[in-house]
Amino acid sequence: MSIDGSYSGDFDWRVARKCDNGACTKVARDGEYVLIGNTSSPRHPVSRFTTEEWRQFITGVKLGDFDGLA
Repeated sequence: MSIDGSYSGDFDWRVARKCDNGACTKVARDGEYVLIGNTSSPRHPVSRFTTEEWRQFITGVKLGDFDGLA
């Protein structure tokens, strides 16, 4: 994972359908990377993960590995 503030391109950002307060996580694809940012701070840096890192994270979410964090 790396954090980069230079992502200012025209990305197809996705936000969860349940986002209703304006402070949500946004996700976009950039080639072989997945970008993650915050909708309430669009000028702040985004985190960049490889597609394999992203797949592993999604698998962990589906298995409940992070349920105790929220």
